[in-house]
Parts: sequence; structure tokens; C-alpha cells
Amino acid sequence: MSEPLSTERLQELAARHLWMHFTRMSSYTNGESLPIIDHGEGSYLWDHQGKQYLDSLSGLFVVQVGHGRQELADVGAQQGGRLGFFPLWSYAHPPAIELAARLAEMSPGDLNRVFFTVSGSEAVESAWKLARQFFQLTGKPGKYKVITRQTAYHGTTLGALALTSVPSMRAPFEPLPAGARKVPNTNNYRRWTDGSIDGLTDEQFARATADQIALTIEMEGPDTVAAVFLEPLQNAGGCIEPGPGYFQRVREICDEYNVLLVSDEVICAYGRLGTMFGCEKYDYVPDMITSAKGLTSGYSPLGAVLVSDRIFEPFGQDKNSFAHGITFGGHPVSCAVALANLDIFEKEDILGNVVNHQDEFAAMLNRVAADMPIVGDVRGDGYFMAMELVKDKATKAEFDRDECESLIRGFLSPRLFEEGLICRADDRGDPVLQFSPPLVAGPVEFAEIERILRIVLSEASDRVVQ
Repeated sequence: MSEPLSTERLQELAARHLWMHFTRMSSYTNGESLPIIDHGEGSYLWDHQGKQYLDSLSGLFVVQVGHGRQELADVGAQQGGRLGFFPLWSYAHPPAIELAARLAEMSPGDLNRVFFTVSGSEAVESAWKLARQFFQLTGKPGKYKVITRQTAYHGTTLGALALTSVPSMRAPFEPLPAGARKVPNTNNYRRWTDGSIDGLTDEQFARATADQIALTIEMEGPDTVAAVFLEPLQNAGGCIEPGPGYFQRVREICDEYNVLLVSDEVICAYGRLGTMFGCEKYDYVPDMITSAKGLTSGYSPLGAVLVSDRIFEPFGQDKNSFAHGITFGGHPVSCAVALANLDIFEKEDILGNVVNHQDEFAAMLNRVAADMPIVGDVRGDGYFMAMELVKDKATKAEFDRDECESLIRGFLSPRLFEEGLICRADDRGDPVLQFSPPLVAGPVEFAEIERILRIVLSEASDRVVQ
């Protein structure tokens, strides 16, 4: 093996050749130092110069069982030596068969069919295509539109991006595929309003928000709407909770209008909320679940769409087939790693760890927020929480775009990283800090998060007050 490259040489090569995702590249092409993460263990990471960081974002809502799991790497190597690759195009292999059966056994309702992808965006894209073709095969070819919520993020491929409701992400690539319609989200801290929801209880507000889906279906025409895509806990906008009874009402609406309910669980599945699937947390059964990320804890890329027997039925008849495929979907190495990852869930009671410590996690964040004038709201569930940042807690006064830029990118992101905390400072919607630690984290990690937050948020509050 060749000698490891020095930090200086890696910086030089990265500045010249590496194009990073969602990154303002001008900083690094103009000489700014690039953070280079070298290795990890448990909830912690170390950069190429040996500095330690607490990964309170699980990479990107991914590393459920923690970093440095040699057993997952070993399983991948063993499967690669036996069968490194073969596609699921009219053939199969044992890891894909076993994983599909295991996911079907774990899933709610009759979601007994599994279509593998590589990523979450591809899972969402596949589910939209599946919904369209399902209605073509069942005699309703005009049903192609989908409904999603404002500020929601569903992926970056063109179809998934059409479902996404973040204007800054959509604008560079428009026109996007037609058919996506947007409805209000369930943000109870900043309620949407048309004058009809003033004074409503939380449950009434949740139902009124769900009813916006019915109104949109009626406006578009029920014979044109194929599906509703909703995250159990909405990511963009900062861990927006659904509200009591919301999903039960949405399920009623979808059944009434013959519209498919797709639970986008690319983040929320595989333990993030303390249940294997996010829909279980909020007690509803969708027609499809899109998933990825935590399925392998990030040790190998894999996504999956879980599909109900009812949706599969016309595809299993006559000469029909789902006219869609992905070369690396259901890769044998990834499927083997996913099976081993799910074994760890069972052996170490990963879900139990989230359930046992989620209240302590939320209490810690609320404790910090109570002492910080810059924090207006704490929300979320399980190991998926957010703080919304405000100019004035009493009035919920918002930052303008320039202030957000200065606060989020100019101060909080680099300062938190400097103190050794990896989290997400996000301004897709109102500015938030998001926390999503590995599902093996506990009180020790929470205390470290609190220590750093108190330092950095105190400094940020002083800057805002000044």
C-alpha cells in the first residue's frame, strides 16, 4: 500500500478536484481549509489532524448504530468476496430476498413488497412513478398529480425535487416535472393562517391542516391526484411535528378520494423516532414507505420502497411490469450490511435506547432554550430534534435573509464546529439548529451537546442583542 497522503496534500487535491455537495465551493477554491474527517467510533469523529468532534447529526441522519462498527464492514467484505454484484433485473440473490422478507415482516399493515433503490431521492422518485403506473393499470390514467407540504424536502433528483417545497433548491432547475401541488405544513409554532384557524386547539389546528389536503384534491379534481407524500416528522423547517390526529385525518381523506398515502421516511425510518418506522410513532398505515439512510447505518448505500399488496396486485398480473429499475438497487453487499445492521438493532435493543433516553434528550434542549433569548422553540421527537432561532422570544420576531446568512453561515456553523459539535444549522424556512445523534448515544453525549450549546448560543445571543 502507498503511504498515506499528508493533510497538506489532501487539502491541495481537494481544492483542485473534489466537488462537494450543497457546498459553496468558492471558499475552498480560494484557499480556505477544508475539514477532512478521518475516522469515527460510536458518536464521535476525528479529523485528519486528530481533533475530536461529537457527531450529533449521525452523519446526515444516517449512522444509527454509531461509527466504527467493524462487524458491518466485515459483513460487507465477506459478501463482496462471495458475490460482489448482480442486478435485480429478472434475477435475484440471497441478501436481497432475505432483506425484503425481513422488512416486510417488520413493516405495518400489508406492506409486503420491497423495491430496492440506492438512495432516498431514488426511493421517492420510484414511489411517484409507481403511483402513476398503478393508476394507469387500474384504469385511471389521469391520476398523476401529487400533494406535498410547504417547506418539505423530498430529494434532489428532478422528480423528487418537484415534490420538494424549498424555493432556493428548486429555482436553478426549473421547469420541473409537472403535477406537484403544495399545502400548508403542521408547524404549530408558526401557524399558517387564512383567518379560519384563530383560536383553534392543537388538535383542531392539525385537523384543519389535514383538511387543506382534501380542499386541494377537490380543487385539482380527484381524478387527477395520485398520491400524497408526507414525512412523519417534517425535516426541512426544523422537525415539524404532525399534531394530534393529523395522520388519521389524512388517511381518511386518501381513502375517500382514492389517493395513495406515501410516508416519506428516508430520515424517520429505522429507529430515528424510537419506532422502526415513523408511521408507527403516529399510528397510521400508509400505502407506501420510502426509506434509505439508517437502513444500513450508512455503511453501504441502500434505499427501499415498501409497497402494499393492493398496490402490487396489478403489477403481478398478465404481462405487466414496473417499467423502472436502478443498476445498483438492492446491491448484494448493501443488502448484507442492512441485514447485519438490523441484527444489531435486535441484539442491542437500539429502539429501547431511544425510547429510554428521548425524554432526557428533549429536556436537555429545552433546558438550554429556557436560558437563551435567541431560542424561540424546541420541537421534534425521538432522536430528531430542532431549536428555532428568533430575534425576540416574546414576539417570535424573525431574522431577515441577510441576518440569517450572518447568523447561520457566518457564525453558528463554523463556531459550533470549532467547539467540536457537528449538528445542522439550517435556514430552509426559519433558521433552526437540528440534532440527530446516533441511536446509541445517551446521557454522556447529551451533556457534551449541552456544554457546547451553552457556549455558542450565549455568544450568538450577545451578537443579536448588540
